[in-house]
Parts: sequence; structure tokens; C-alpha cells
Amino acid sequence: MEYIKGVTYGAFAGAGEFTKKQAYTSIDKLIERTGANYIILVPNGLQDTPQSQEIDYTSPANLTDEELLKMIRYIHDRGLKVALKPTVNCKNGTWRAHICFFEKDVPCEPKWSVWFRAYRDFQLHYAALAEESSVDMFIAGCEMVQSEHREEEWRDVIAGIRELYHGPVTYNTDKYQEDNVTWWDCVDYICSSGYYPVNDWDIQLDRIEKVVKKYDKPFFFAEAGCKSTKGSLNVPNDWTLPGEPAADEQARWYDTMFKACDRRDFVEGFFLWDWSIKLYPSGNALSDKGYNIYAKPAEEVVRNFYRSK
Repeated sequence: MEYIKGVTYGAFAGAGEFTKKQAYTSIDKLIERTGANYIILVPNGLQDTPQSQEIDYTSPANLTDEELLKMIRYIHDRGLKVALKPTVNCKNGTWRAHICFFEKDVPCEPKWSVWFRAYRDFQLHYAALAEESSVDMFIAGCEMVQSEHREEEWRDVIAGIRELYHGPVTYNTDKYQEDNVTWWDCVDYICSSGYYPVNDWDIQLDRIEKVVKKYDKPFFFAEAGCKSTKGSLNVPNDWTLPGEPAADEQARWYDTMFKACDRRDFVEGFFLWDWSIKLYPSGNALSDKGYNIYAKPAEEVVRNFYRSK
């Protein structure tokens, strides 16, 4: 497996956003400034609440198929690989990890069986596009924590994807959940979100390594990142954290993560979170408090590490 030097680009973009000139200007900067060899694109599926049974992926809140395919071709033409990660979110703002239903189907109540039919349809739509556009990897969703124990349904989703898409298939579990997924054997890679506190990397890597050895699969972090907000390096998964800008702390977090993971030969790369379509002016980088690394000290850390691999 080629070492993944990846970045997530334009996550959950709405219709028309990939048609704008700035979308291509931004991704050109990503390619030129980070040393990346892989890009994740993240089509958006929406359900109203965590207990809704319908998933909408054709509304103006999501890219059109045409603009997604055009961006995939552009990235390939620039010499990079593409991973596609169709991801469900809730319109009411609840994190997707809390999507959950009664364990048994109950009349007049929302059901796992109905939801998984919708989820399978969502994934298979993009699996067909992934095959059409020769996408290099398909990631069947992200951080669906409360659903992951439904092993039979997940195996069915993966099997359906494989009928349409003939490249490698995986699934992005959440931080701390790597050892809770029981169906890693049916995917090609193990991957997870690596939002671990700056001083916790070695402990978590010890735990993850046991899972990787058990299933004997390649492993990478399908998401990893830290806001440039004071204190974020201790709670990098908290996107709501208030505080002053702290670009130096973001850079320290990245440096610590890379050094810890580089000591472990089972970690085979990263997809960093994230690079935006609309970038702030480079002169304002140190006052930005988000995950983006553009023109911040963390960008140099990423570039140096990626170019060394």
C-alpha cells in the first residue's frame, strides 16, 4: 500500500460550489503547498434528525454528480489519487454518531431496517460514480458509531458497494472505536478518525495496533486534525471550542502526531481535516481559529513531513 499523504477537501460542499473558480484555485494551493498525494472528497447525505429514516443526497445542500465527477478528473489530471467518502449528517445539527433506533423493529417507530435501506442506496449511488470515474478508494461512511454494532447490515452495505465498485473499500470509524468494530475482515483497510489529545498518542496507538494485528489489514487515519484555537491540542475533536487563536499549538499537535505515528510501522498515512474551498487571505492566517492549515505554521509541519515520506 502506498503511503497516504492525504487531505480532505471541500467537505460537505453544496451544489455549485465546485463550479466556482475559487474551488480550483484552492485545490491548486493545497496540491502545491502540502505535498499531498491523495485527496478525500466528501459528498453530503442529509437526514432531518438522528431518528429519521430518509437520506437526501440530491438537494442543493450537496454537490451535483456532474461537478463531483469534474473535480475527480481534475485531481487525477494533477497526478493525485482520490478517495470518495459519502457521509451522512443530520439537518438539526446532531452529530451523525448519534443516529440510532430501537434494536428490534417496532411498529409505528423508526426502524434500523428502513434506515439501512436508505443508507445502502446512498452509498451505492456514489459507488457507481466511483467506478465510473476510476476513484482510487471508496470509504463507506464516517463515524456512524451507534450503528456499527449492526454487523449484518454493514456487511450487506459493503457487499453492495463491491458489486458496483472494484477498487479498495473501507470505512472510517471514530476515534476510540477501532476495537469496537467487529467486521473489519470484510473491508480492505482499517481506518479511523485520529483526534487524540496531544499527550495521548502513544497510549491510543498501542490500543489500535492490537486491532491491526488481529485483522492483519493496512491501517491509516481517514481524518486527523486540530483547530488553531487555544486549548484545542488537548481536545482536537471539539469543533465548538472557544478561545483565542493559537496557530503554534496547532503546529505542535501536528508535529507530535506525526512523530508518534512515524515510530509505528503499522500507520500507513493520513487524510488531514481539512482544506476549505474558500480560503481566508494568507495575511489573516494567524487570526483564523479553524482546522484549516493554509498559511499557518502547521502547513509547514505537514509539508515537511509529507515530502519526507
